Amino acid sequence: MVRMGDKTIEHEASEQPVISEDMCSGCGICVKKCPYGAITIVNLPEELEDPVHQYGKNGFRLFGLPVPKPKSVVGIIGPNGIGKSTCIKILGGQLVPNLGRDNAAWKDIIDYHRGQEIQAHLERVAQGGVRISLKPQNVDAIPHAFDGTVGELLSRTAELDYKGFADELEVTPLEHKRVSEISGGELQRVAIVAALSKDADIYLFDEPTSYLDVRQRLRMTRVVRKLAEGKAVMVIEHDLAVLDYLSDFTHVMFGQAGAYGIVSTLKGVRVGINEFLDGFLRAENMRFRPNEIKFAVKPPSEEWRGKVAFEFPSFTKSYEGFSVEVSGGQLRKGEVIGVLGPNAIGKSTFMKVLAAVEKPDSESIGWSARISYKPQYVRTDFEGSVRELVQSVPKDNDLFQSIIEREVAPLYDNMVPELSGGELQRVSIALALARDADICLLDEPSAFLDVEQRVKFAEVIRKVTEKTERTTLVIDHDITLQDYVSDRLMVFEGEPGVRGKAHKPEGMRAGMNRFLRGQGITYRRDPNTGRPRANKPGSQKVSEQKSSGQYYYTSE
Repeated sequence: MVRMGDKTIEHEASEQPVISEDMCSGCGICVKKCPYGAITIVNLPEELEDPVHQYGKNGFRLFGLPVPKPKSVVGIIGPNGIGKSTCIKILGGQLVPNLGRDNAAWKDIIDYHRGQEIQAHLERVAQGGVRISLKPQNVDAIPHAFDGTVGELLSRTAELDYKGFADELEVTPLEHKRVSEISGGELQRVAIVAALSKDADIYLFDEPTSYLDVRQRLRMTRVVRKLAEGKAVMVIEHDLAVLDYLSDFTHVMFGQAGAYGIVSTLKGVRVGINEFLDGFLRAENMRFRPNEIKFAVKPPSEEWRGKVAFEFPSFTKSYEGFSVEVSGGQLRKGEVIGVLGPNAIGKSTFMKVLAAVEKPDSESIGWSARISYKPQYVRTDFEGSVRELVQSVPKDNDLFQSIIEREVAPLYDNMVPELSGGELQRVSIALALARDADICLLDEPSAFLDVEQRVKFAEVIRKVTEKTERTTLVIDHDITLQDYVSDRLMVFEGEPGVRGKAHKPEGMRAGMNRFLRGQGITYRRDPNTGRPRANKPGSQKVSEQKSSGQYYYTSE
């Protein structure tokens, strides 16, 4: 051991210094004195007992486990890095919990959970008596593990007849395609079909809506809910509207990302989501976030009344087998325009034309606007740190430092090639917003972000847009995010993969009614948080709202 001030540092075989938890008092002096910001001290709540699992000395700790419920869907909500995927791996038998020790055996694990509802499940996992089907979080890894067609993959992995699931999720037309050639949304649907086609007792879905549009998300929820009529299902999801629509119960996970995570008691889905937004768990008497997240209860005005900054003309863009027709429209200062529509309908193409990445069939749109563009798929060849990347990009430094920097500063010392999808997304959004531009174009900024990160960046998008009096356009499939951030909407309709038509920007009520009418779903407002809630199919609320033509902005 090496003594450093009032801290004891232990050197292991790897020569990696760690702080002795037994001798650290948590005073915080070393954190302030360290010139490189390399030391972080996290004080755990005193009430916490031994963890269910711990990753190495001074590593992340998980306290508690979610509970599968027969014939029900249990949702799990919480920020990234809080242990949700670790929970799924333990419940699925992929990871044996160690109780924070080196020598924990299954007997110790069962004894630790004796008398708890989770005990019976863990006993079955230990004995190999529970069949698990897992849809993993990172579907991008599938093409690296399997080289063949979609049909070959499903035939090899399916234990049940997968044809019905493939038809329902529109995977059947993909069966002849190679797994390495399909899009992210197509790959996600293939992974869901593969999970559904297992003969299992418990089905675990880790972030099943990534890359899916609203219509595909609803199709997925209907299939999974039908599955839950006879099986136990658990879902990790960051789209609140989907989680609410899909789940019967929920667990809230909280703590400090990368340090520790705590699983709440089982709650009704509405109660759980509302307490998560409130930042306060009533049964636990625990406040885990200083601020609550609220949505506007009253619908916005039909038109945004800011001064017109730019106009884009009507245009078409054609490819082999696909074309999109865009109606001209006005972009006004200080407004955020949400862009909604199915996948493969031309939304990204529209944004690429505005950014001059693609040319329309006719001449260019003919404007001199300065554009900042974050594409749908974020990639970079930069080899240095996040700090070096930020320093290398031209930007409005005052704007960046006053509003944006706090959202990416914790990542400064990370190397860009080692960033996760969510971390790279945060950096890309921040840099796009920081550029000195008249128009900011953001294509699917919510991808890989958790609920809190989505809300934080929605607030940053609004603040930057209003302060700079620019126009920001946001393509995203998260209805809750679009409701939170948008002033007006631009709706795309048509036949995905064949032809698309973009309507001009219109007021939120008109735009949401147009979009949701095309999807055949209705939303209402939660009276406590103001968040959008999708109505369950066949409910009286659905009939009332459809008959009145109001698919959105009605209260419960």
